[in-house]
Amino acid sequence: MQNSDSLQQGQKLSALLKQARCFLAESDSARLDAELLLAKVLEKDSVFLRTWPDFLVDEELREKYAQLLARRKNGEPIAYLLGRWEFWSLPLHVNEHTLVPRPETELLVEQALSQLPNGPYKVADLGTGSGAIALALATERPNWQLWASDFSAEALEVARANAAQLNVMNVQFGEGSWCKALPNQRFHMIVSNPPYISSDDPHLKGDGLPFEPQSALVAEKNGLKDIIDIAEQAPFKLLDDGWLMVEHGAEQGEAVREIFLSQQFRCVTTLRDLSGMERLTIGQRGKDHA
Repeated sequence: MQNSDSLQQGQKLSALLKQARCFLAESDSARLDAELLLAKVLEKDSVFLRTWPDFLVDEELREKYAQLLARRKNGEPIAYLLGRWEFWSLPLHVNEHTLVPRPETELLVEQALSQLPNGPYKVADLGTGSGAIALALATERPNWQLWASDFSAEALEVARANAAQLNVMNVQFGEGSWCKALPNQRFHMIVSNPPYISSDDPHLKGDGLPFEPQSALVAEKNGLKDIIDIAEQAPFKLLDDGWLMVEHGAEQGEAVREIFLSQQFRCVTTLRDLSGMERLTIGQRGKDHA
């Protein structure tokens, strides 16, 4: 047994976790969030939490933990509190300047990889944010040349740091709006997860979205403005038969197909995510495009 002095100095890890789970009880991920945040504070892993339930956590660390729990209860994304998130099995640094990578975006990565064979292709990722899409493609296809752009200098700083951390050498970064940020060359494929939420969408008030950069979430024209801009600009940056792939909202499939067709893209198709929602529209640049 611990003596009275040690009990005054610390609280058992198991008891602290139990309190945290109760504090976050309204969340569907209360147990996981409590464990992830405590592991961060202790600079330990989940194995340590399970193996040492009687470990005494001192007052200073408990205070840090309480602050993180309060922010999580207030709705702040767990990824921001941890400062990292996993996408395509890659550990990525994220912060308030970047979106939190979502699992459904892995559909775009899967399709990009399947659309082009393993050759020396040039691929652009527009609105790269944390660099999640570009870095996933770059690690899977080290012989591809990738260009990742973003309008936000702060987001690009995060993306560059992630590339350096992962020792990815085949991605270049550029600041600017959509295709205007790309170099004077043409690409075999352009991919993007642009803003596609309407400004009056009620979802913006929950699920951590108030904490994420609104410029990376919200677009004019019912969420379609940036997709329209990309579809208009992409043909002038794609090689003949080059592919454009854009992630969009679950109810925007028909509208995005019409946008692609209006820009003379061929083989226009919308794919569904694991939830059965229309999530990704792809199209091929026609050879007769101006």
